[in-house]
Amino acid sequence: MTKGTLFIISAPSGAGKTSLVAEILKRVANIKASVSHTTRACRPGEQDGVNYYFVSLALFQKMVKHADFLEHAEVFGNYYGTSEQWVRDTLACGTDVILEIDWQGAEQTRQQFPNSKSIFILPPSLQALEARLNNRGQDNSSVINQRVAAAKDEMSHYAEADYLMVNDDFQLALSQLEKIILGQIDQNSVMVDEDLINNLLA
Repeated sequence: MTKGTLFIISAPSGAGKTSLVAEILKRVANIKASVSHTTRACRPGEQDGVNYYFVSLALFQKMVKHADFLEHAEVFGNYYGTSEQWVRDTLACGTDVILEIDWQGAEQTRQQFPNSKSIFILPPSLQALEARLNNRGQDNSSVINQRVAAAKDEMSHYAEADYLMVNDDFQLALSQLEKIILGQIDQNSVMVDEDLINNLLA
């Protein structure tokens, strides 16, 4: 049986990766998204086991000790981790897997899965990123300021990914992401203007 492909998707908070992945799961056959474990509180509308596995810090630390995670990281004071066994079992069944993780987790995962394909999604501007975070209504202004400040550091790692794309027009970004997953876009294709990158990182 042919093994599945592991797709690593990274982006700063607010770039729209979760919305894009949700649509990809509806449109592409034989692909699943890994559900991460996290110590953060459940947000309105989220479900345990669907969006995340919400666990205590004590349980998370126990899982780290037992080497249960393929990757794990601390983000804004909360911990996130990906079950290594679930990823390996799913890929072994011939099903493709999507991981939504930050650049730290992406780096750890690429070391374990050198044949994986990593995709970095950029926002069209820092102003658009901030507006999206505000429109979500999930974080207070202090947390949003933290996320915007952290975005530049996150985005500075864009060159480590195999594919780089921008989520300005959602339908266009969705089409590009689908083509990447289906193997219809070459790894060296230029999908992001260099001036946009310079402006985001300035």
